[in-house]
Amino acid sequence: MKKVARRAAAQPVAHDPVLWPQRVPQTLVEKVAETVIAEAARGVILPGDRIVESELGRRLGVSRVPVREALRMLESQGIVVNEPYKGIRLREVTNQRVRDLIEVRTAIETTAAYRAVESGRHLPPWTGAVEAAMEDMADMASRGDAYGLAAADTSFHRALCVLGGNSVIVDLWEMLAQQLTIIFGLAAAGKSMPSVVEEHRDLLAALRTGNKRRIRKVLHVHITLMHMSVDYEAIVTARRAQRASRCAEVA
Repeated sequence: MKKVARRAAAQPVAHDPVLWPQRVPQTLVEKVAETVIAEAARGVILPGDRIVESELGRRLGVSRVPVREALRMLESQGIVVNEPYKGIRLREVTNQRVRDLIEVRTAIETTAAYRAVESGRHLPPWTGAVEAAMEDMADMASRGDAYGLAAADTSFHRALCVLGGNSVIVDLWEMLAQQLTIIFGLAAAGKSMPSVVEEHRDLLAALRTGNKRRIRKVLHVHITLMHMSVDYEAIVTARRAQRASRCAEVA
């Protein structure tokens, strides 16, 4: 009986709302928010830059109402800050803040990976979404698309968290996801894109082994050491200097 129960538990349940969250159509507000995140990940908007509702709305061809709602949503997610007399700005990315985010992220993903192993969801067909994100990453890296790579990177780690089967872990991940997309985009600018893809292949291979010690080690190398080796403040400073130089040339 126990063997039968184990075999049954190893099969995907198509209607499970935690493992297969339903996709809903994007609203105009969500599209505006996604545009801000995409531009931040690509370095078009840099940390500390002011975001003006009217200018953003005019550029996207939408009224100020969805723009205002999108910015409120991004503020609740820690993407932008609204300071008196300074307006709405993209949140500063400091090395210390990245360390704080990474500390939480490592704990969340390690727990999710352990739960996936314990429940047998570390192998196909459960890992389909992780594998699909892996292929998207390789495709974006071949195109040199920093935001595309960052978005696929986010999808990869989100799918890993979903494998844990814990809805609270997934909720916590979503609270960090958009901030991490921007950080992934900045990191891609300071690191070889193919090497980022290769790190995820190593992580997927470790997950498939089911060896918790190996998974913990690879996660530590990939998440902690990789991000700690990147000077985000220097990247932002360099991006700002490059942008100023381009503007001066145009003028």
